[in-house]
Amino acid sequence: MIRSIGSVEHMVVAQRFGAGHRVLVTGGAGFVPSHLIDALIARSCTVVAVDNFVTGSKENVTHLIDNPLFALVEADVADGLPTHHPALADRFDAILHMASPASPKDFTTLPIEILRVGSIATLHLLDRAVNDGARFLMASTSEAYGDPLVHPQVETYWGNVNPVGIRSVYDEAKRFSEASTMAYHRYRGLDSAIVRIFNTYGPRMRPDDGRAIPTFIAQALRGEPITVHGNGEQTRSICYVDDLVRGILLLLDSTEAGPINCGDEHEMSMRDLAETIVRLTGSSSTVTFTSRTADDPEMRRPDLTLARTRLGFEPVTPFEDGLRRTIDDFRRRAI
Repeated sequence: MIRSIGSVEHMVVAQRFGAGHRVLVTGGAGFVPSHLIDALIARSCTVVAVDNFVTGSKENVTHLIDNPLFALVEADVADGLPTHHPALADRFDAILHMASPASPKDFTTLPIEILRVGSIATLHLLDRAVNDGARFLMASTSEAYGDPLVHPQVETYWGNVNPVGIRSVYDEAKRFSEASTMAYHRYRGLDSAIVRIFNTYGPRMRPDDGRAIPTFIAQALRGEPITVHGNGEQTRSICYVDDLVRGILLLLDSTEAGPINCGDEHEMSMRDLAETIVRLTGSSSTVTFTSRTADDPEMRRPDLTLARTRLGFEPVTPFEDGLRRTIDDFRRRAI
């Protein structure tokens, strides 16, 4: 269905997955996937989460353990899905491949794991999706654009990626996953979709993962100096996790193949972000500057035209509201 808002036509996506549908989510104990699972279970989907807990945390799904609609399987999807586990025996209606270490810190500590989950695991899951006749959703990333020469980034932009740089294990693994997904879509007739996820924040973030928001919040709550890379003028657009989850589900429910950007256009410098977190936490921390990491993108902001017109997606959470909820979560966990 199409509705008009002003002079722009927006697609209205009907819910496609709900009660009676089985959904597999890889990396299900991770930050974003765990929120996605909550939303799927709220729809009465039966959800099987697979995670090897390299970066995911059981704490993120502990509240679901006794829910009959939820099952948690500990396994490395790069080794293939375990054939002996009863939760994996029946066909799935949808497979969401969300698994991958994703922070800059992981690029240097888990490079092989990132490459395996973005290549071998993707192929295993694509084969399972074909066999099950499932909708397959690939969680890609704004890192596919590298250090962009086009701003904001539109899906038709091919990117500016260093294929042998420190970030390449993640950038190229995701680009390989995208290519694989499109190959199965074109040549195996797979019902698939690719979402390019931009910077996301919210409760359940790993405090030590090296990304700006959890690092700044943890430092501010401890009263430590806030360490900003470079001169802090590099920018990111930052999306609250609830908005991202809604966008991913709209894409899942649709028949769009993508890739489609999902995120928020609220763009700010890292210096401004650090100062905002100091203010909202009431911290006495001061902002300090450290050396810039290799291939660190200068700017990031999604062009959301496709998400708006094809999915009816619109981020709605005010940045400071989402940031306060995230800070409250860090305080609750005594980080």
